Amino acid sequence: MEEKETNKMSSQPVCGLIWKMGLPMIISMVLQAVYNIVDTAFLINMGENGVEGNLALTFAFPVQLLIIAVGVGTGVGVNALLSKSLGEGNAEKSERAVGNGIFLGIIIYIAFLLFGLFGARPFIAMQAQGNELVTDMGGEYLSVCCCFSFGAVGFAVYERFLQSTGKTMCSTIAQIAGAATNIVLDYVFIYPLKMGIAGAALATVAGQILSLVTAMLFHYLSNKELHNSLKAILPSASVIRKIYHIGFSAALMQGLLSVMMLGVNLILGTASNPSVIQGGFGIYYKVMQFALFACFGLSNTVISLLSYNYGRGDASRSRECVKWGIISSAAVAAVIAVLFEILARPLAELFGAASGNAGAEITKVVTLAIRIASAGYVFMAFSVAVQGVLQALGYAFYPLIISCLRLAVFVFPAVWIFTLSDNAASIVWWAFPLSELFTAAISLVFVLSAMRKRRLTAVGV
Repeated sequence: MEEKETNKMSSQPVCGLIWKMGLPMIISMVLQAVYNIVDTAFLINMGENGVEGNLALTFAFPVQLLIIAVGVGTGVGVNALLSKSLGEGNAEKSERAVGNGIFLGIIIYIAFLLFGLFGARPFIAMQAQGNELVTDMGGEYLSVCCCFSFGAVGFAVYERFLQSTGKTMCSTIAQIAGAATNIVLDYVFIYPLKMGIAGAALATVAGQILSLVTAMLFHYLSNKELHNSLKAILPSASVIRKIYHIGFSAALMQGLLSVMMLGVNLILGTASNPSVIQGGFGIYYKVMQFALFACFGLSNTVISLLSYNYGRGDASRSRECVKWGIISSAAVAAVIAVLFEILARPLAELFGAASGNAGAEITKVVTLAIRIASAGYVFMAFSVAVQGVLQALGYAFYPLIISCLRLAVFVFPAVWIFTLSDNAASIVWWAFPLSELFTAAISLVFVLSAMRKRRLTAVGV
């Protein structure tokens, strides 16, 4: 099996291989966006307090992104160490990687549990600016999501156990099971049972827990390549260092999504009509994640393919990985951008059809946000693909700079400037495509420099 995989990665046409390997990753990544999209759509249309519920979810979202970021970053480090250990045939090392991955998952969950118990409400209040209803709803929702976050954190770890042995379809099945459960329970809890925002939170964590349980069953019943023992769960400083040597930068880059969301929320809070703009931003950003996570899925595929072929010293095939990785990412983003331009109004109406006059205003703002901001998706895809290329070529600092540029350095000043206008609700969305454009230009400089240094430049590439 190992030889077959090796031959495939070194011999099959790169373009087709990127799609063959990347599709399960794209599906898995995109499904991460489903939880928050479904919660928002059901909650904002529940009638009374629907608009306030959307604001509460918007203010809670940075912490939800942080939970994913820390879990995914840890999982990436575990996956890298596991794959290396399996390649070396070192069963003891792979066993300790599995055990310490579980240990780290427990520690991360405890940290978010404590935040859910003591920090959730103050975090929402910081953004709600005295709106007690939004503070109560957001505090309740975020507290449940944090206190039961073992599902999200645990799945991020067990998913990587499956991916390290090539069982990507198993992790995708686990994701689908959780997402489907979330959709069904959201409807049941919010409408027939009228549980409001508490129902949305319980539906979310129930879906995450089911994904974790499904992934655990796949791991313990079919992942025979990996050994499990209680002794291996005991923490090892050297193993944890190796996990975060790779995983820290991945967690930090994902964590910047949380920083961006919180920063933009606070800046938009200074606008003349903050609730509408903040609510619209929260909805838009969750919709946008379909494009972003699809690009992340392809980027992860490029990392695997390019790392392998660059490690073999195959410069020609490495250039093919770079070229087709960037082209494929841009193509996916372009298709999504076109679809969003066409379907902007219907997408926006999913979040405002049953919320009266406020819902009509939300629909108008979200439609405009989707149509303007989607103009930057191709630039975003280019930057994300370049991050994958740079990581595969052994660069850690450049990808982090790119994340800082597109998620903070360019975004925050642009949003602040546009927010000063009396017409902020109509023009603030231009901050996002402009930031993506500037970041893409700098990303191009980084990738060309990196390829020259790695001696991968060639005519026509």
